[in-house]
Amino acid sequence: MQAIEILEKLVAFPSVVGQANGAIVEWIRAYVARFNQDVIILPGPEGDRSNLFATIGPKNVPGYVLSGHMDVVPANEPEWSSNPFVLRTHADRLYGRGTSDMKSFLAAALGALPELASRQLSQPIHFAFSYDEEAGCRGVPHLIRRLPELCAKPEGAIIGEPSNMRAICAHKGKAAARVEIRGQSGHSSRPDQGLNAIHAMTEILTDAAAGAKRLALGPFDPAFEPPYSSLQVGTIKGGQAVNIIPDLCAAEFEARAIPGVSPSALLAPIKEKAESLRSRGLQVNWELMSEYPALSLASDAPLTQLLRELTRQEPLAAVSYGTEAGLYQGAGIDAIICGPGDISRAHRPDEFIHRDELIACQSLIEALGARLSR
Repeated sequence: MQAIEILEKLVAFPSVVGQANGAIVEWIRAYVARFNQDVIILPGPEGDRSNLFATIGPKNVPGYVLSGHMDVVPANEPEWSSNPFVLRTHADRLYGRGTSDMKSFLAAALGALPELASRQLSQPIHFAFSYDEEAGCRGVPHLIRRLPELCAKPEGAIIGEPSNMRAICAHKGKAAARVEIRGQSGHSSRPDQGLNAIHAMTEILTDAAAGAKRLALGPFDPAFEPPYSSLQVGTIKGGQAVNIIPDLCAAEFEARAIPGVSPSALLAPIKEKAESLRSRGLQVNWELMSEYPALSLASDAPLTQLLRELTRQEPLAAVSYGTEAGLYQGAGIDAIICGPGDISRAHRPDEFIHRDELIACQSLIEALGARLSR
């Protein structure tokens, strides 16, 4: 099958983040197995979704991981011009949910599989396809923990997020948390007889806003825009009616950290402030929703040089969005970002990829296979 045909199949699976993904996993497994390659399904603890790992070449030799996620964000926007889960072709564009983020990378890897399988690789190429990346990289940590039993430690991982086929060496880390405060309801005319959860939450919000201003003062990393870590309140919900003392308020907080700064450490003051409210009779629940570390790969690292040669472009120093790359680096595996599509097209109606981007990605993967051939 050509990469475009494979992309059509992959887009047709509505593998929305947080939902069961057995159908797309099984299709990929069966496709890889047709070429007599080793492929393993790795169920996650959720029970209804899995990672997938396949190896082309010798397992006991260090090689390279091609990492991508099978999940997509929902496609509920009314502005879609066509069914988001049916690949639509117009001129040189291929439209559908996940075309840029990031099923085209999966399609390019699978499209290159016949060529890779026909070679005698001296070093392996691994396909590491994950679930629930869009929920904060929740699936891939389970896969990374299994790597020592699946293959020799890889020399590097290429994370195929949309980058216009230009390698990217660094990104920020991220942590997100949810705080829920439960007070005591009552009539608004007797605030002395209740505990106002929204009023309590405003104290946390004030501290968070002040913390965000402090982060803008540094430390700095000029490779990023903005060049500092950031903190924000993303959502807030609470209250039933204006004349009822609100007994429940919930807010979600997000921190994005430059390399060398722990994302969860940026949220620690918010957690401390929230937990201090318990002394006043309020119930507090803190939930760390997701966390992944920053990526920072040296410009002279062997993996950087490899991608410089394969793409024939100078790698981009950094981006502010996050990927699974930092988790691979945290496990001691050099990682870099390089994939087809553009991040500006992701998570929006009429997401698309250009045909030549898909072809270029497959060509890069086949060129990597040629380098690793005996």
